[in-house]
Amino acid sequence: MRLWHHSLLNVLPKSQLLAQWRELNSIFAKEDRHILINYIYDYSKDDLFAYTQLVLHEMRARSINIRTIDKMERYFGDGSNEKVAHPFIHHHNEEYFEICYFNLKEKFMRGQKDFDAERYEALTKLYEAMG
Repeated sequence: MRLWHHSLLNVLPKSQLLAQWRELNSIFAKEDRHILINYIYDYSKDDLFAYTQLVLHEMRARSINIRTIDKMERYFGDGSNEKVAHPFIHHHNEEYFEICYFNLKEKFMRGQKDFDAERYEALTKLYEAMG
């Protein structure tokens, strides 16, 4: 379980983006605990809401069908969420970006079927721009 660095959402292969939505829904339903996501509970729900909106935006941009948002709506309740420009600001930093980058690089190197050269090139350009 991982919440990818928010800056990488637009270069994630489709399978990672879909898995991200499944993981978010699992958090909404059960408040899952996992070593790679426990940090989210140190932030207000506003951060998770902002991150979720970024994921939904990317899914819509790729015309990915979002069947239901009922778990999300229940989790965030009254809808009075504050705007957060940089979700999980202390965790989604340069070091975490690099960790996520190398995780994705390995997926490409190992031949993940939906990770084409064009998407990998976009990932690499983003990484180089961060450095």
